[in-house]
Amino acid sequence: MTEQNTTNHFEIKEEQSGFRMDAVLSNLLVDASRNHIQKLIEEGQVSVNGQVQTSKKYKTKIGDFISILLPEPKALEVEAQDIDIDIVYEDNDVLVVNKPKGMVVHPAAGNTDGTLVNALLYHCTNLSGINGVIRPGIVHRIDKDTSGLLMVAKNDVAHNALTKQLSEHSITRAYRAIVYHNFSEDEGTIDAPIGRDPKNRLRMAVTTQNSKRAVTHYKVLERFGDFTYIEARLETGRTHQIRVHMAYKKHPLLGDEVYGPKKKIFGITSQMLHAKVLGFVHPTTGKYMEFESELPEEFKNILEKLRKRNR
Repeated sequence: MTEQNTTNHFEIKEEQSGFRMDAVLSNLLVDASRNHIQKLIEEGQVSVNGQVQTSKKYKTKIGDFISILLPEPKALEVEAQDIDIDIVYEDNDVLVVNKPKGMVVHPAAGNTDGTLVNALLYHCTNLSGINGVIRPGIVHRIDKDTSGLLMVAKNDVAHNALTKQLSEHSITRAYRAIVYHNFSEDEGTIDAPIGRDPKNRLRMAVTTQNSKRAVTHYKVLERFGDFTYIEARLETGRTHQIRVHMAYKKHPLLGDEVYGPKKKIFGITSQMLHAKVLGFVHPTTGKYMEFESELPEEFKNILEKLRKRNR
C-alpha cells in the first residue's frame, strides 16, 4: 500500500505573526508535536509563500501562506489485554467504567498498551467503531491522572446518541476537586474560551486564539483556609477544562504541576480531581440514568488531613 500524505495550508493572521514558524505550526496542528514539525521543516516539507523554508526559527508575518506536508501516521495495532477494570454498569448498548487515576483512556504514539481501551477490548466482543481502532467505544475522555466515571458505547447507534447529548450539553458530569486558596463566594460560573496555550502547546489556556467556548459551574463544599473542596459541573467538555478554568480563577488544583504550583504537598504528584457523577439518557430506553462513584482513597485521605489540620 502506498503512503498517503496530506498537505495543510495556513494563512498567518495578526495574532499569529512575529512568532517562530515551528511554534505557530505546533499550535495550529494540535496532533503534531513540535519536534515532529521541526523535523519536517528541516526535511524541506514546509513552504512559505511558495518557497521551501528550512529554518524552524523563521518568524511569521501577517499574510504569510504556509504549506506543510504531513505523512500519513503509522497505524497503531491495539491489543486486548487482561486488565482489571471497575465496571459500574453494563448492558447491550453502554458501559459505565470507574477509571482509576494513572490509567490512560486510549493508546497513542509512545503509549500503546495498558490503557482503558486495551482493557475494554478484552472485556467486550463489541464496541462502537465511530472513533476508529484506536478509540473504539470512547465517547468522551478524562485525563490520565483524573479518576472517575466514563461512559463507553458498545455500538454506533448508542455512540451517536450519546455524542448528540454531549453536543447539547445535556449530560450530567459533576467532579470533585481540591483547589488552592479560599473562595470569596459559595458558587459561581466560569464562561471563558479554552484553546492551546499560544506560549506552550503542551498546555491549554483561556485564550481567544483558536479556542472554543467553555463553561464550568462550581460550588464550594468545604473550606480549609488555604484550600477549598469544590464540586465542578461541566456544561462543555474541553481538554483540561476544570484544571484550566480553576487556574484562570487563581484557584489551581492541588497537585496539578502543569497549571499550579510545582511544590509538592502531602506527597501528591498529580491533580486532586475525580469524576464523581455521570448522568445521561439511555440511547435505547430513553430513560435518564445517573451513576455516582466513591472518592479514591488518596483523595479521601487528603480531605481528612485538611480537616484535621483545620480543627
